[in-house]
Amino acid sequence: MSSLLALTLAATLAAAPPPVLTLEDALNQARKENLDLKAAQARLRQADTASRKAWAGYLPTVTVGAAIIRNSNAAIIPPGPLGPEPVVIQPLVQRQFQAEVRQAIIAPQLWAGIQAAYKSERVAELNVEQARREILFGVAQAYYGAAAQAQAVTVQERLVELNGARAKDTKIRFDAGTVTRVALLRAEQDLSRAEQDLIRAKNALASAKLVLATLLALDSPDFEVAPPPEPQVPVKTEAEVLVQKSLEQRADVAAARETTELARINKRGVWFSYLPTLGVTGQFRVANAAGFQGRSDVWLITFGANWTLWDGGLREANLSEASARIAESLATQRKAELTARQEVKTAQLDLESALANRLKAEQTVELAREGQRLTDVSFKAGVATYLEVADANTALTQAEIGLVAERLQASVAALKLLRSVGAFEARGLDSDLKDESAAPPVVQPLPGDATQLQQQTAPQDAPVQTEQPAPEQQ
Repeated sequence: MSSLLALTLAATLAAAPPPVLTLEDALNQARKENLDLKAAQARLRQADTASRKAWAGYLPTVTVGAAIIRNSNAAIIPPGPLGPEPVVIQPLVQRQFQAEVRQAIIAPQLWAGIQAAYKSERVAELNVEQARREILFGVAQAYYGAAAQAQAVTVQERLVELNGARAKDTKIRFDAGTVTRVALLRAEQDLSRAEQDLIRAKNALASAKLVLATLLALDSPDFEVAPPPEPQVPVKTEAEVLVQKSLEQRADVAAARETTELARINKRGVWFSYLPTLGVTGQFRVANAAGFQGRSDVWLITFGANWTLWDGGLREANLSEASARIAESLATQRKAELTARQEVKTAQLDLESALANRLKAEQTVELAREGQRLTDVSFKAGVATYLEVADANTALTQAEIGLVAERLQASVAALKLLRSVGAFEARGLDSDLKDESAAPPVVQPLPGDATQLQQQTAPQDAPVQTEQPAPEQQ
């Protein structure tokens, strides 16, 4: 009996439906497991050591050393005029120990180096934040694509089911002699074409889920995707308002600005290299030879200054290079700002086009449904032919698939607008960008008109095709 229960339980588990993945689940999984994001976070931890390395040149340096030396001959002054005891100048086996402490007191070039290190860490933080946003945007885009493809599969499955029923009914009528062989061949062709389209749609869905699983670092794409909500963005906001917001929120623009400031700091460091440096060194030595002093230990403190008056023109060359780097950084910063402006305006235009196309697709579906209904009524009245009914069904399916594609394009266009403004998966640039556990809101509110995309929250938003009774061939 226990074996039977075990088999029953195993069969039940085997027949369990795959888990359903939501958009929020996908983004949370990507934050934790995406390999590109992990690599970016590791690069940030590497860059985080820049300030520690820079401070190492200004903080005390302590070194110790010891040695045992076997000399070929010993050097000893016997007792005599120098004293009643022999003086060991060089023992046969010489043992010595030394400790040294160095501390920079005035090092202007290091001042600029420390400041540049902190600035480079900030640039690294912003670059990683930008990479994080791009990675999560790619995850969201892949999720919307997989969800749209799942809806397309549903439409194709309904078409296969409908054409299968019609083909079966037509075969029965052909065997009864009430329809021609042409009608049977057309019904079988429609069924074969629908089955091929269904295979292609399922393969496209499997490919989309495989891409999504790779982004989420999942071993298997064995999951279903839930219909995601459409991004809500204002569609009538002034472009300049969004451009200004993008210049404030985009991490790549902020990184370009910080890179320009870093180049200026580096040039300042070159100027500081013209100034002198001052440091102090302390040493303590112990040996087993007392020497003429009669002591085996000795210590000393040295204050030293160093001023390079001429280094062969190296500093002048570094100044020219630093000036060129500043010019390069300014050009890069300007390009980043212009790119942000262009992406915002292009995303707005794409969103307007996508919304208009989605509206037309919805109207096309309504017209195709009405045409299919009227064709079916006409067929029942003996006015329309089977071919006209089949063509109406095909037109309705194509319109529904077109609506799925346009809904996807509208969602992706809205995501791109949010991304271009810096509002998608954006943490505040003044926050702690090194905190990997801080999960920002998926979408930050945008300024502008209250008109928003209609939110898709339920599967019933997908187009529904009404099955009609199998027609007879006139």
